[in-house]
Amino acid sequence: MPFTDNFHDLSNTEGYQFEFYCERCGNGYRSPFQRDKVEMGRGLLRVVGSLFGGAAEDISRSAEQWRYDRATNSPAKDRALGTAVEQVRDNFRQCRGCGDWMCAALCWNDEIGQCLRCSPVLAEEIARAQAEAQVQQVRQKAYETDWTANVDMSTRAKLNCPSCKAKVDGGKFCSACGSPMAVPVPCGGCGSQNNKLGAVFCSDCGSRL
Repeated sequence: MPFTDNFHDLSNTEGYQFEFYCERCGNGYRSPFQRDKVEMGRGLLRVVGSLFGGAAEDISRSAEQWRYDRATNSPAKDRALGTAVEQVRDNFRQCRGCGDWMCAALCWNDEIGQCLRCSPVLAEEIARAQAEAQVQQVRQKAYETDWTANVDMSTRAKLNCPSCKAKVDGGKFCSACGSPMAVPVPCGGCGSQNNKLGAVFCSDCGSRL
């Protein structure tokens, strides 16, 4: 029997139904619900048993036990599955390359006679390769472009103003109090801290700051 590994059993106590799905894209097809005529008769027996009791009630209990046993495989379910397979068969193709069942609508290459996983459509592969190349080229151009030409890298970035401690997003002056964001650098030669902000050489000893 086909479709032994790509279907879900949706049957319940009232009848049988199965859902078959494509092993590539996951799209599914449900078979029509097949009502179980025997179960309908059992249901009538349960109603009679609940009304009259006695022997009829014993028959009702047997019906309930039959409903419990019916959850497992049975000849009736096998026949229902066979019917469902015939109802959905035209929507699927089995690939001779990988053996999987594919939906005929989206995942089958009619020209080659195999699934799109084993024999992709050339035009689709070209379009996919072109899209991937475009993304790579865009990234490459982005890397080649200087995005930091106007960024001041000589001054260490600060998250808080050294004067008022307000949070800032960068710049030379605090947006909250107007104080310079640069911190005075002590001279490595004489240790003087009297140099103006932005000075390159120490005003006391001439050492490079």
